Amino acid sequence: MPEDAPFAWTDRFLIGYGPMDTVHREFVTLVNAMLTCPPSDMLQNLRAFAEHAERHFAEELRMMEKSGFPQTQCHADEHAAVAKSVGEVLQLVEQGRTAIGLDLAKELARWFPAHADYMDASLAHWLVKKEYGGAPIVLRRRTEARQG
Repeated sequence: MPEDAPFAWTDRFLIGYGPMDTVHREFVTLVNAMLTCPPSDMLQNLRAFAEHAERHFAEELRMMEKSGFPQTQCHADEHAAVAKSVGEVLQLVEQGRTAIGLDLAKELARWFPAHADYMDASLAHWLVKKEYGGAPIVLRRRTEARQG
């Protein structure tokens, strides 16, 4: 995905737990597709995102429950709120109101970075500590903006 895309993957989104980082890349790709598609493709792209979100959130819930993650309910509640919004918007887009799909994509692009930085990074830290006895290590590429 080009770096000048409206919502492009960046190393800033890395949290240091491979399975979650992989799913998050897909999340970003699908949201960007909604941000950049013509209105005629919004329904197809939103459906793809809805399927992804269902799998994504279910997998994280499984990891949280299996590992005894202390903040499971809070994290799951946030996912449930997003899933509810996606379902409601999907119904409206199916009725031809494609612009609301774009509004949802913009909100997801706004929401995701903070969610990943706090909730998902906390989960990643918990999982890595349980699995390996340490904290995640995240290596990020230097960017021109950060070098100066």
